[in-house]
Parts: sequence; structure tokens; C-alpha cells
Amino acid sequence: MSNKPTPTNSTAAKELDKAEKQFDKFDEEIKSMSFDRMNSLPKKEVEPQTLLSQKEIANTRDIYLKPNRRIGSREKFNEDYRLDYNFSMENVKFIAENKEIIGETITLWTKPFAGMPAEEWIVPVNKPVYGPRHLAERLTGCKYHRFVMQQTPTGSDGTAQYYGSMAVDTTINRLDAIPVSERKSIFMGASNF
Repeated sequence: MSNKPTPTNSTAAKELDKAEKQFDKFDEEIKSMSFDRMNSLPKKEVEPQTLLSQKEIANTRDIYLKPNRRIGSREKFNEDYRLDYNFSMENVKFIAENKEIIGETITLWTKPFAGMPAEEWIVPVNKPVYGPRHLAERLTGCKYHRFVMQQTPTGSDGTAQYYGSMAVDTTINRLDAIPVSERKSIFMGASNF
């Protein structure tokens, strides 16, 4: 890396110091964006891609997901987590949605506990399927944060005023798993898994 340039006149030195202070301020703003603060932001609400009535859900054939591939683990399973393991392995009925590439099948890997094999899942989208709870939770956890530049004054000099600071706008789900209940409609704010 090169060293800081040495300007030949005093106005250039002042401008360089101003630019360095603005860069340091911007760097501090970026560092202040912690993951806790980003994860506490509200998720962008979107309508489900699959609008099925209870009759249509009841008439669809049951699809039970199985892992496509497994890679074994040399770790030993900790029996203290047996109740959590049993809970996460229960089959739940859900509709998987790919929000980024609508209609494309989802392929992902899971390994919820040490000592379990890593499993590759191929999940069909926009139809009710049965799969383990940890898979549905993994799908709902696939999200990203949208960053935007705010139009707030960040500094000025004798000739201009500078605008813009980095901020997180929203949290957007890439993939989603909408729970399907046999007794109530999925459109009535069904709870999480």
C-alpha cells in the first residue's frame, strides 16, 4: 500500500485532511451497523406466491421430502440435546417459496446438530410438502439486508455540501416456508413452526 501523499500547498493539505475525516466518519458509521441491529429490522411483507384454498390443499397428494445426499460426520452426538433434536426432526407441512427466482426448485444443505450428517435437500416450491422442522426453519432463515444511502448532510466545505450515509433499509427473505395447517387457513396469519 502507498503512504499518504504529501501536498505541496496548504489548501491541498486542508482538503486532504477534510477528505480523511469524512472517510473516517463513514468508516465509523459502517462499523456501527451491528448484526443485532440489522436483524432487529422489520421484514418486508410480501404476499404468498401460492394462493391455495383449504380444499385444494386437502386434494393435493402428500409429498414427503427425503435428503438427496448425506455426508457423514465423525463428531459424536451430544445426548443433552436429544429433546431439541426430536423436536427439530418432526415432520411439518409447509409450502416453500423461492422469492428470488420464482418457481425454481430450492437446493440447500442442512446440519442442525453436531454429530448429524450434512444433508442435501431438493425442495419443490409452491406446493404443500412434508419435511423436518429444521429444514423449514432453515428456509425461513435465508434472508438478506438491503442497504441504502440516506440523503442526510454529512459534511460541507467552502464550495459544496455533501450528502449520504449508509443505512439498512429492510430485511428481505430470499427463501421462505409458509406453514400449512389442516384446520385453519394459511392466510389468517399462521404462526411459525
